[in-house]
Amino acid sequence: MEILVRNYLRGTVFLAIIACLLWASAFAVIKIGLQYTTPLRFAGLRFMLAGLMVLPLVGSYHTAFQYIRNNFRLVLLIAFLQTFVQYTLFYSGLNLVPGALGAIIIGAGPLFIAFTAHFFMPDDKLTLPKLGIIFMGIAGIAMVSLSNVSGKETGNLIFIGIILLFLTNINAGFTNVVIARDAKHIPPLILSSSSLIIGGVLLFLVSLPAEGFSFTIPPLTYYLSIIWLSFLSAAAYSIWNFLLQRKEVKVSALNMWKFIIPVFGAILSWILIPNESPDLVSIAGITITAIALVLFNRQNAIQSKDPAI
Repeated sequence: MEILVRNYLRGTVFLAIIACLLWASAFAVIKIGLQYTTPLRFAGLRFMLAGLMVLPLVGSYHTAFQYIRNNFRLVLLIAFLQTFVQYTLFYSGLNLVPGALGAIIIGAGPLFIAFTAHFFMPDDKLTLPKLGIIFMGIAGIAMVSLSNVSGKETGNLIFIGIILLFLTNINAGFTNVVIARDAKHIPPLILSSSSLIIGGVLLFLVSLPAEGFSFTIPPLTYYLSIIWLSFLSAAAYSIWNFLLQRKEVKVSALNMWKFIIPVFGAILSWILIPNESPDLVSIAGITITAIALVLFNRQNAIQSKDPAI
């Protein structure tokens, strides 16, 4: 039994890393796609297509419809929060702040999620050692981000952008808690498909009056970017919803792995973009972030009285 538990936990970590690596790959691809369209419309089409990609995997459509109909308010709430609100705030805020500052604020997401879980999940309390380790991870993300400062300035609008990005983190924490606490009875693929499609439709509809409408035929790179982004959203959100619904998984511990998203995003930039390369500060930041992840998992192991985790 002990071996099975350990294998299960390793599987959770592996899947969490896969989901975060998929999300990390999105940053560069989003920049490609946004050359040819507007942010909300691009996001709406991306998530609608992602939901449709998951749809054939849900099994019986009749059963899926029954789950959605019986839990429509909850599915609609998750779609509204996880897709529509999250990405409206994210795109709007990121557009108003320097790239490095945005990466630091979003990189602090696990802290907001840990606080949310502390108040809404009785078995996921935030301790002082955990809090210190989370701040350590944020420091690592800050070092990686500040070593890649773009110099973009937007004056007084930066303050509004900061608020929007903080709201993005708060919304992410609340959404994770809702899924972990209230949606365990809905199969993950059904939840992912329905929430992505509904959220994508909402984003697309809002984009029409907010961003205007013009029709052009974009080049092949646009279609390749939206296909990849849709695939990674379909896979990553399905994995994440599946992990959040696991009884033994704690919301705060799972979301610590999101620290690797900006780190891996920076590494991809160094590999793929000719003019970007790592420096001593960014390497130190990556090292600090890695140590924070190890310490956080070690702290969870101590609390679970299983030092082998």
